[in-house]
Amino acid sequence: MDEIFQNIGNKLTLSQRIERTLESAIREKKLAVGSKLPTEREMCESFGVSRTALREALRRLSARGLISIQKGSGMYVSDINIEDAIDTLNLYYDLKFDTNLLSQIIEVRYIFEPEIAKLAALNRTEKDLEELSGNLAEFEQCDPDNTQKEADLDNNFHLIITKATLNPIVQITMEPIYSLLPRMRNYIYGNIDGEKKHTVKAHQAILDAIRKQDGDRAQLIMKEHLERTREIYHKHMNPEMN
Repeated sequence: MDEIFQNIGNKLTLSQRIERTLESAIREKKLAVGSKLPTEREMCESFGVSRTALREALRRLSARGLISIQKGSGMYVSDINIEDAIDTLNLYYDLKFDTNLLSQIIEVRYIFEPEIAKLAALNRTEKDLEELSGNLAEFEQCDPDNTQKEADLDNNFHLIITKATLNPIVQITMEPIYSLLPRMRNYIYGNIDGEKKHTVKAHQAILDAIRKQDGDRAQLIMKEHLERTREIYHKHMNPEMN
């Protein structure tokens, strides 16, 4: 650990140099998840910096979730999990939400989701099938005036498929996108006649293919489902393109 805590020099802002040094050590696993950092006094002496500069660096690392500061115990390298990664992307999408982002999200879904449906068909469990079936039944019975609940159920259907792939990277990539679906549905589909009927039919066909572990058919139906989404977007959000 001595190679990490060396005199930091003064060419750049000290707090930034400290932050980058510690972040690099965490990324390279020189500081393992759960490991306790030296005390503030020890790090000040090792880096050759003031406590003010050190605390500013530690504050930024803590705000980014790289370390946790536990009063009375010390400072520890955080274990960043799937939820942390998803929360960061959720924040980015919330800040960038506009019609351009909607268009980009729809294109990403069209590229990835057919393959996701195929993988889910191959890896799904009985629990996944139960959740998909329950979701579809609830969606069909949902009051059509409760557009928010319908949008949430639509979102959850796709999220269940993502989790059924058993690939956490797929979940990290897609879950923040799915978090936008309720807003997108309200933004685009709220007043389109027959949209719910189409969604029920498409979801049922996707579920049937996943149940039969027919990856190719699940892929095809998901692609057709998302082609309709793209058409609706271009018609109702980009009328100048028609």
